[in-house]
Amino acid sequence: MATDTTIEDYLKAIWNAGEWSDAPVTVSVLAQRLSLSPSSVSELVRKLADRSLVTHVRYGSISLTDEGRAIALATVRKHRLIETFLVEYLGYGWDEVHDEAEVLEHAVSDGFVERLASRLGEPTHDPHGDPIPAADGSLPDSPQVSLDQVVEGERVRIARVSDDDPELLRHLVDVGVGIGAEVELVARRPAVGTVEVRLDGAPVALGLTAASVILTEPA
Repeated sequence: MATDTTIEDYLKAIWNAGEWSDAPVTVSVLAQRLSLSPSSVSELVRKLADRSLVTHVRYGSISLTDEGRAIALATVRKHRLIETFLVEYLGYGWDEVHDEAEVLEHAVSDGFVERLASRLGEPTHDPHGDPIPAADGSLPDSPQVSLDQVVEGERVRIARVSDDDPELLRHLVDVGVGIGAEVELVARRPAVGTVEVRLDGAPVALGLTAASVILTEPA
């Protein structure tokens, strides 16, 4: 029988996958995100479907039911509030908090999380700019465009960065690209796989893959 921790991890992974892409969430997509074999993921998804936490079309997409979505969002809320606490109170870097939060999100109670949210001032976004679900599961709505899709010459504000790659986060710190930084898209160079931005008057080159997981808002 799957543990509550495993169930929460799978439901959160399904929700996260849909958060960053409009592509269908399939067993293979989920297996890649969780670094597990497709057969293991397929078996657990079947169990989640038996518990009415997901719907799954055979060889097709996986979708959260209302109950599954509620569990996923509650877990995401814990994760992102813990990340915020680690950065703001314990001095962690934004590249260090993901793995810590992965463990702690399963160890704290709902009451603890609500006290934590209150102490933090009810933040709406975590250190990576990820929206923090409210206690009722609602999310702030703020349309964003990935940096690789910004029009040349446009000035934008960095609003969110995927926390999947700590090395990328450390590199962004090194070049001064953080949440709230304003940059101008100077040139997109697909032939060499980069975009060039101007930050505080200085040019900064970023790979297209990195730029695709950096979300922006109009400056």
